[in-house]
Amino acid sequence: MRNYYLAVDIGASSGRHILGSLEEGKLHLEEIYRFPNGMEHRDGSLCWNLEALFFEIKEGLKRCKEIGKIPSFMGIDTWAVDYVLLDEKDQVLGKTYGYRDGRTGGMDEKVYEIISPEELYGKTGIQKQIFNTIYQLMAVKQQEQELLKKAENLLFIPDYFHFLLTGVKRTEYTNATTSQLVSPVTKDWDYDLIDRLGYPRKIFGEISKPGSYVGNFSQKIQEEVGFDCQVVLPATHDTGSAVAAIPTTEENVLYISSGTWSLMGTELMAADCTMESMKRNLTNEGGYDYRFRYLKNIMGLWMIQSVRKEFAEEYSYAYICDQASKQTISSIVDCNDNGFLAPKSMINAVKDYCEKTGQQVPQSEWEIAAVIYNSLGKCYAETIEQIEQMTGSKYDRIHVVGGGSNAEYLNQVTAKYTGRTVYAGPGEATAIGNLLVQMLYNQEFADLKEARACVKESFDINKYEVKS
Repeated sequence: MRNYYLAVDIGASSGRHILGSLEEGKLHLEEIYRFPNGMEHRDGSLCWNLEALFFEIKEGLKRCKEIGKIPSFMGIDTWAVDYVLLDEKDQVLGKTYGYRDGRTGGMDEKVYEIISPEELYGKTGIQKQIFNTIYQLMAVKQQEQELLKKAENLLFIPDYFHFLLTGVKRTEYTNATTSQLVSPVTKDWDYDLIDRLGYPRKIFGEISKPGSYVGNFSQKIQEEVGFDCQVVLPATHDTGSAVAAIPTTEENVLYISSGTWSLMGTELMAADCTMESMKRNLTNEGGYDYRFRYLKNIMGLWMIQSVRKEFAEEYSYAYICDQASKQTISSIVDCNDNGFLAPKSMINAVKDYCEKTGQQVPQSEWEIAAVIYNSLGKCYAETIEQIEQMTGSKYDRIHVVGGGSNAEYLNQVTAKYTGRTVYAGPGEATAIGNLLVQMLYNQEFADLKEARACVKESFDINKYEVKS
């Protein structure tokens, strides 16, 4: 009997159910269900529709039953930092805010009244992003304090879905680290920090490593979807899963997990919480096997996704890439500028930035796209320099994984600006990493190195070299 594993991979714009199995030493994938996702406007706030997402999770499970490929194991990964607060009856308190919601404006200053940015980085090693959970909770404390008083548990989004499936509450490590409330030394909540900030200690549950068993489906879920299954924690932060799937057996490699965000970095065995690292805005997010994802968050393909929605016609990403490659405009924007986080019009935001900085203002759709792709390439080049300075290593190649690995022009631009060979693929790295951790739990592989070797053998990797 072949073992099936199911990765439910939910990104900011869509989710998918991908079945994985091992066939003659190679990983075989089958996408069986896909559904849309996105933040919704609710009473002036940007929120996630958890009810709709959980409905889709169950629909995908029913699809497994329909096609007769029932997984023995499954796990869910999503984006990071967002969470639910549960009351004593396990009901969600208040809104489930999305990280692009504006309520965290000024919350960094409120946090810094209690702890300096330098001490905070020294304690957690996490890059300052205004949407980190630490600032979101400060917004609750300032604006909706009664919710914190009623709260019994905090669960990150994938942990909450695992709870709905099993009735068991688990807090997964890789996602918890992005909260900026976890110690990279103890790998546990920094309770001193939590107490100083005035957040209720009791809501922060015990942290579990990826590869931990959560539970089997509850009776109710079994009846609804038609089968039972073991739920295993993957790296529930999608980038944590994507990095687990880098197709190399070498250590000390450089990667970009390329999707809505571009996460560019390397792996360290111990976090770098120095002030030099902080000045470069690098982060130490938790990874599989207590590795640290030493990386920088870069705005990524969110900018292309946003302008695509404004285009007069609905073009494929491949066509946008192709048209952008034919442009000659040389203008560059700072992809990490906060003006690109959630603008009303991304096209106008790019044009305004170019005008403000005295550069040629892009006019056509394709010039806009070309500016964004080239700006990402430039940003990647600057980030490599910073990572090399901090690690003392030199990197001659970049592994690009995730959906952005399919963007041919972006891969060419990345090779051009960085002067490094780009190895692009696999595109479904997040789902693959999710599956690998389940398979490691079930002892299909001896360790992460063997799992990554399987990825290298199982998928086509495209190579982009610097043009002389």
